[in-house]
Amino acid sequence: MAIISNKKMDVALDNLLSRQDYLVTQANELAKSLGNLRTFEHKVLDYCFSYVTREDQNDKVYELTINEIVNHLGLTISGQNYKRVVVAFKKLNENTATYIRILEDDVEGILMSSLFDYIKIMKDGRIKFRFSSQVAPYIFHLKEKFYAFRLSELSRVRSKYTLALLKLWNANSFGKWRDYNDPESMPPDAVIQGSLEDWQSWFLGYDENGKAKRWPAGRFKQMALDIALKEAGLLYPNMIFTITTLKQGRCVVGYKIDIHPVNTNVNMNTLTINNAQLKK
Repeated sequence: MAIISNKKMDVALDNLLSRQDYLVTQANELAKSLGNLRTFEHKVLDYCFSYVTREDQNDKVYELTINEIVNHLGLTISGQNYKRVVVAFKKLNENTATYIRILEDDVEGILMSSLFDYIKIMKDGRIKFRFSSQVAPYIFHLKEKFYAFRLSELSRVRSKYTLALLKLWNANSFGKWRDYNDPESMPPDAVIQGSLEDWQSWFLGYDENGKAKRWPAGRFKQMALDIALKEAGLLYPNMIFTITTLKQGRCVVGYKIDIHPVNTNVNMNTLTINNAQLKK
C-alpha cells in the first residue's frame, strides 16, 4: 500500500514541536496588565509572545498560522477551532488595553495604551501582527525583571488565574528560574505581596475607566486565589504555597503569597493556612 505524506504539514509539525521549548518572556509590569483575558486568550497571546527575541525592533511584524496555534493547543483541525482562534484574536485586540506605571523626568505617571498596533487575519490562515510601539519596549527589554516559561508548560494550565499567578511568581522570584536542562532543579523562592486592588487588577483586569475590577474579598479569594493556588500545587508538588490575608481590623486590605521548595527549614509536619499552623 502506498504511503502518502503531506510534507508541508510534516515541516509545520516539526517546527511546532520545536516551539514547545521556546521561552515566553514578558516585562514584569506588562505581566500585571492582562487580567481581562480568559484562559484561551492568554494561551494564544503567550504563543504570540514566544516569537519575540531580545533583538527585535518596535516595528517588527510577526507572522504565524492558525494551524500552528490549533496544534499547539492540542486541538483538532476544524472550522470550529479555527473560529475559536479568530475570536481569541478579536478579544485580544479589544481587551488588551494596558496601564503601566512610568517615570519620565523624575515624574511618575501612567502609560495608557494598547498591546497591538494591528492584527491581520488572512483567508489562507495566516495571521500577521505588530505590537504597539509604546508597549513593545516592555516586551523587548528583558534584562532584569521578566517572566519566562516554556510554551509546553503554560499549555498545561487550565485556569487564567493560575497563569497570572505563575507569571507573578517568576517576576517576583529570588534568583533564576529553574534550569530546564536539569529535571531535578527546583523553581526559586518567591514572595508576592500586594493590596486587594493590586491582586484584583492582576487577576481580573481593568474596566473601561482604567480602574481595577472589584469582587468582594471573600469571593475573590475563593474563586480566584484559591483556584490558582490549588492548580499551582498540582503542577508543582515539590513547592509550598502559603497565603496570608492582610487585614486592617476586620477589613481585608491585601494578600501575601510565599512560595518555597519543600526542602526548606519549614516544619513538614504542619500545614500553613492564613498564618495558622495546624499539626498533622
